[in-house]
Amino acid sequence: MKFVSYWHDTAPAFTGGAEGDASGHYDVAVIGGGFTGLGAARQLAKAGARVVVLEAGTVGSGASGRNGGHLNNGLAHSFLAAKAELGTERAIALYRALDQSIDTLEALIAEEGIDCNFRRAGKLKLASKPRHFDAIARNFEAVNREVDPDTALLTPEALKAEIGSPFFGAMLSRKSAMMHMGRYAAGLAGAARRHGAVVYERAPVTEQTRNGDRHRLVSGRGTVTANQVLVATGAYTTPNFGYFRRRIVPVGSFIIATRPLTDQEIAAVVPGNRTYVTSMNIGNYFRLSPDRRLIFGGRARFSATSDQTSDAISGAILRANLARLFPQLAGVDIDYCWGGLVDMTKDRYPRAGYHDGVWFAMGYSGHGAQLSTHLGMTLADAILGRGDANPMKGMPWPAVPGHFGKPWFLPLVGLYYSLLDRIR
Repeated sequence: MKFVSYWHDTAPAFTGGAEGDASGHYDVAVIGGGFTGLGAARQLAKAGARVVVLEAGTVGSGASGRNGGHLNNGLAHSFLAAKAELGTERAIALYRALDQSIDTLEALIAEEGIDCNFRRAGKLKLASKPRHFDAIARNFEAVNREVDPDTALLTPEALKAEIGSPFFGAMLSRKSAMMHMGRYAAGLAGAARRHGAVVYERAPVTEQTRNGDRHRLVSGRGTVTANQVLVATGAYTTPNFGYFRRRIVPVGSFIIATRPLTDQEIAAVVPGNRTYVTSMNIGNYFRLSPDRRLIFGGRARFSATSDQTSDAISGAILRANLARLFPQLAGVDIDYCWGGLVDMTKDRYPRAGYHDGVWFAMGYSGHGAQLSTHLGMTLADAILGRGDANPMKGMPWPAVPGHFGKPWFLPLVGLYYSLLDRIR
């Protein structure tokens, strides 16, 4: 078993990174070489801006290359809850931004010729308990009526053709998709580079200051200046950006990937070949990879640590969950086990905008794979003066009380959600 991300291990490396010293002046400096930063850099460079990307590791080495490979439209929350919390207008705008994000990816991948196995698969939100289906049905009625008619409610009988495990019904979101995250990350970085963006890997930003309209960024590769700065670091935001650290809770998300499955195994487990997510608070998500592995993930443990030791402990929990959900695969070989950090906000809604002289987009709370490129491009357009279509513009973002970067309270949160799963 390899303790590396399947997406990293099965994708070509990006080879267009700049060499040497990173000094120079740019119109825009982008901090973070994931989907948000690279999407913004490509959009800015296409418009003729001088852009530099400063990535602490390698492109896609953070959350963009450590997720479950889902591109799910719709909200992480129930639409009814989002309307109550955000108001109808913003809830609809955010839902539609997630819809548009899938369209954005599809168009960009086609335009740039990125070979990343993009496919509109549809997502099933699976009811793990009868009362969960009642809540899913109420949410479906509102979604289908008000914002997304391309949805359906499936009965337990209809699910038999979709999944080889008993659930109590599901909501189908047909616009949802999937792709190979590693190949997309390398392809997006290559596209940004072709359009003129300069990409520096292994260039962690350790200091950021501003003098008037000019920013100064000190990185591991040198010092750059820029007229505008976009921070796109999510759960990997460093202490020198304390405003964001106090508002982002890094939470570990862990994933295993089986050996390639046979036709018979696929027919017995996920014949519908969609993306799947269960309705438990501490639930699971899964899909087939392009080479027919079952990629199976979940929180497993409420931890902000992802290293080989932590990933191995979480992987054992996920393997047990896989066997409970699919006894057909109880003894299957696990070829990959990895983890990564998800950038959660207190209310689990993303944030994007402009604060204290810098632009930012983060807090995707588990829905970043689909939204991040789109939101990065949206902020790029705002920087370029093309109008601001940011669905989160002006939304308050209070700090998490008692949180200064290290989420000491995660075990307590895990106990709370575990209790909820038992009683609800």
